[in-house]
Amino acid sequence: MPQPPDRCCCVFTQAITRRRAIIAFGVFVALLIIIQLLPVFRPDNPPVAAEPPWDSPETRALAQRACFDCHSNETVWPWYARVAPVGWLVVHDVREGRETFNLSNWHSGDMSGAMAAKEIEEGEMPLPQYLWLHPGARLSDAEKQKLMDGLRASLK
Repeated sequence: MPQPPDRCCCVFTQAITRRRAIIAFGVFVALLIIIQLLPVFRPDNPPVAAEPPWDSPETRALAQRACFDCHSNETVWPWYARVAPVGWLVVHDVREGRETFNLSNWHSGDMSGAMAAKEIEEGEMPLPQYLWLHPGARLSDAEKQKLMDGLRASLK
């Protein structure tokens, strides 16, 4: 018959396991603090160079509400955009959005309003993860239609 484990041995093993967990947690926290100091993917808003000729103030207001945070140089950066590593993802998404379609650096011949409207119509834009954190960017069906019509008229 096997002998029961020595109580002292179990307590010692638990103490070592607990100590390792505390050290691992301390290392994790230290790494989080250190990565805050890395100058990687900092939020920025370059100056607005040129906006498209909006067909109406309402179209611009709808675009500002649903599109500007990722597709303009007028991004309203949330607090977590300054906290690594989540902030790195936010800044990356905004930079990618600006490269694709920037309403603050508009040139005739950039993405057409028809293409932008199609993205909205197909539910591709705004991105679902953006809407989770920015419910004010969620447009009603009527607002989506007004925005799509306005983009088609404004962005030729």
